[in-house]
Amino acid sequence: MESGPPSPARVRPGGPAPLLLQTVHEHRTGLGGISVLKARGTVDAANARRFCEALAEHIALADQAAEHPLLDLSEVYLACADAVRSLDRATGPLARSGRALSVVQPRPHVREALASAGLPGIRVHASLACALDALTAGEPAGGPGQRPWRPAAPVRRGARRG
Repeated sequence: MESGPPSPARVRPGGPAPLLLQTVHEHRTGLGGISVLKARGTVDAANARRFCEALAEHIALADQAAEHPLLDLSEVYLACADAVRSLDRATGPLARSGRALSVVQPRPHVREALASAGLPGIRVHASLACALDALTAGEPAGGPGQRPWRPAAPVRRGARRG
């Protein structure tokens, strides 16, 4: 539970802060391309589907560009169970392939919600630097026994993906 005044992402005259999404592409020495989806505002029942679709598209585009996808939740409030389920839906394909999305700097209440949900398709990091260090070191993306993030190989028409 939060102490002190509520964060600006939680409170705003007239209701919750609108959800804003922005993608930033960078190149890091020793790591290659990264694609960071920066989210800001409140994910609630009204916009959880849009958040899920944007995140799934972000992951797919990063995969196609051979970039490491990251999700920055430093300015997000998850207002309902739909918000957590949207993360699970968007990262489900990663989890099924033994990978996970690096989630950067969630606020304490968001981190607690993610920990309680136990989503296999995400790995939470305290900061962007920590996430990049883990990627550079090749640490498992989804916990013990899982392989590090590798963009999926392109699939040829008629070929099966393994």
